Amino acid sequence: MKTQYYTATSIDGYLADNENSLDWLFQFGEIEGMEDDYPQFVDQVGALAMGSTTYEWIIEHENLLEDPEQWPYEIPAWVFTTRELPIVDGVDIRFVQGDVAPVHEEMAKAADGKNVWLVGGGDLVGQFHDRGLLDEIVLTVAPVTLGSGAPLLPRRITEPPLKLTNVRRYDDVFAVLTYEV
Repeated sequence: MKTQYYTATSIDGYLADNENSLDWLFQFGEIEGMEDDYPQFVDQVGALAMGSTTYEWIIEHENLLEDPEQWPYEIPAWVFTTRELPIVDGVDIRFVQGDVAPVHEEMAKAADGKNVWLVGGGDLVGQFHDRGLLDEIVLTVAPVTLGSGAPLLPRRITEPPLKLTNVRRYDDVFAVLTYEV
């Protein structure tokens, strides 16, 4: 089992722009050769975690309050929040707060040997890193710069440095970089 941060980023290290938009990423549409990457990744995941902003983005963009069947995951999800958030009916979502370590233990148990996916945001992933619970970072790097927005991973990680374990290129658009933490 690995705990993985699997996400897309701009070249300058942002997950979303200042308006919390991903239009900069969606402009590329389907890229030949990438169609199997996400399904293969998700097949190996048994539990996931996200922050409240990521959760709210998914609710809004999938119109989940009106159509909860559009929830994109079939595995249990932990949402870290200190706020009251809307609940998507019929979905295994667990709202939590505080230290990530005991929640990670719960997630690992629920994942039952499969991987734990840290969906985002960057600060939440940083908390897992700070507790020694992040094993791998898989970045799909898009050929854009945003200048500001939601940072990829607002932490200083220099010692030991991350270890590049895989690089894949998709057309003249994306580079997928996999790092061992």
